[in-house]
Amino acid sequence: MPCFYGGNEGRCFPASALVSATEKSSEKEVFFGMEFLSYLISGISLGSVYAIIALGYTMVYGIAKMLNFAHGDIIMIGGYVSFCAMFYLGLPNIVAVLLAVIVCTVLGVVIERLAYKPLRSAPSLAVLITAIGVSYFLQNSALLLWTSNPKSFSSVVGTGSIKLLDGQLTITHVALVTVAACIVIMLGLTWFTGHTRMGKAMRACSEDKAAAQLMGINVNSTISMTFAIGSALAAIAGVLLCSTYPSLMPTTGALPGIKAFTATVFGGIGSIPGAFLGGLLLGVIEAMAQAYISTQLSNTILFAVLIVVLLVKPSGLLGKYVPEKV
Repeated sequence: MPCFYGGNEGRCFPASALVSATEKSSEKEVFFGMEFLSYLISGISLGSVYAIIALGYTMVYGIAKMLNFAHGDIIMIGGYVSFCAMFYLGLPNIVAVLLAVIVCTVLGVVIERLAYKPLRSAPSLAVLITAIGVSYFLQNSALLLWTSNPKSFSSVVGTGSIKLLDGQLTITHVALVTVAACIVIMLGLTWFTGHTRMGKAMRACSEDKAAAQLMGINVNSTISMTFAIGSALAAIAGVLLCSTYPSLMPTTGALPGIKAFTATVFGGIGSIPGAFLGGLLLGVIEAMAQAYISTQLSNTILFAVLIVVLLVKPSGLLGKYVPEKV
């Protein structure tokens, strides 16, 4: 039997033992590679949810120049509406999602007209406090309507999955739909703001509301449309988030809303591609931090990365520095 000499004592090792050790090392590398890919796909899926929420944030801030901290709670309302439509009314999944989008769109416009429109020329601090008040109002309303008990949410996409590489890598249908929806929404918003009349009106309002009004643009209607789009995106994000993590409660949208706002700042607030990139990167960083560092420290790592990025590039990854008008 052929053998290889090794070690300090020059002992003979069978060739089969060396081959076996090599195979085990190769199998271990493949295992870690598949594990990394699995975490990466999970991070991209989670990041796509953050990106959809962040796109709503960046639309509202880009045009209305205000931080709508009630945005995260509209995510929760969208989840509850689709849950009630499927569980209590027995409606098909797609109809439940459309109903959630319609309800959240109307809710977003109502909130803008009642709470934010009267404060159009008020100091930014007054608008911020109002947004926080609206957020607490929505949370407590959900608490009264649906109680604090977590609801078990059924995925609107189903529980199926695709197996790749001889079953070593599994991608759920929810992850595929979430990523696809995020890409379609980002491309759709980019086209909408660049090629439609309303989109160009939004861009004009984001530059200078007074000048836009002088040019005949209805600023109030434009801002209401922005809130409608942002709230519709929040509803879609809420349904996809609850499909991925099937637990629904009145505080479901709070932390994802804050993280999505972080993604908006990370990518460059006011930039649609920036919100998309920021959301994806945030999801991947969170998934990798939970997998390889610590589940408890994942949020700390997220915000630490944000601080570092803002120190290096204060306007965000794709944001542009715009000097204040004096």
